[in-house]
Amino acid sequence: MPGSHLSKLRGMEFLQRAFASEQSCLVAKLRSSDRIVHDGDRGEVNEQYFIEVLRNYLPNRYTVHKATILDSDGQVSDSIDVVVHDRQYTPTLLDSESHRYIPAEAVYAVFECKPTIDKGYLEYAGKKAESVRRLKRTSVPITHAGGSYPAKPHFEILAGILAIDADWKEGFSTSFETCHSELKGLSRLDCGLAVDGHAFDTFEQGGAYTYCKSNNALVFFLFRLLNQLQSLGTVPAIDWNAYASQLSK
Repeated sequence: MPGSHLSKLRGMEFLQRAFASEQSCLVAKLRSSDRIVHDGDRGEVNEQYFIEVLRNYLPNRYTVHKATILDSDGQVSDSIDVVVHDRQYTPTLLDSESHRYIPAEAVYAVFECKPTIDKGYLEYAGKKAESVRRLKRTSVPITHAGGSYPAKPHFEILAGILAIDADWKEGFSTSFETCHSELKGLSRLDCGLAVDGHAFDTFEQGGAYTYCKSNNALVFFLFRLLNQLQSLGTVPAIDWNAYASQLSK
């Protein structure tokens, strides 16, 4: 029994060290982009680093891209840095090498990538989230061998912010909460990660804050996100006729 307990402790220590190393590697990659002169180019490089991390950890039912979201009324969102969307049931549209359009019904989560997390960038990410959440989403019954399942209700699209560090000396604490709590309704942000060692989310009942401040903040953030994505279930079935009718006008 003591040997088994010791083995578990060693196993946990190994995992903690391994995940901490992953976080250190990501921080190094993000900071290395500082040598890129143009802000836009540097931002695109860092977006791709975050996209790669999410692709590596999320199950195959999800995929991750930079994209613009569109709906069956022809409305579009702002350009979104990181979109977690359905891989199995919904195609992306008008794909190019670095960008694509994704139907609103296929979206699970959206993230804005910034060099740091501060009041201004929180508000900016909130506006990006709002541009996605205001779009129309359809849902139709799903036919099966014995009949059909009723149209699935829509879940709330998750939104967050990803950065290298946080602007507040104490990390995500009282000052952060004051700024973050101003984002309400469609512009609310559910989670965030500063890869130098800070993560937050409001996934708990009633929107209570959960924090992590450690060299395992990255994997904490990813596992909490995974759990929340699982709770959303599967995206609704799209009414493709609603999209087709826009093209026939």
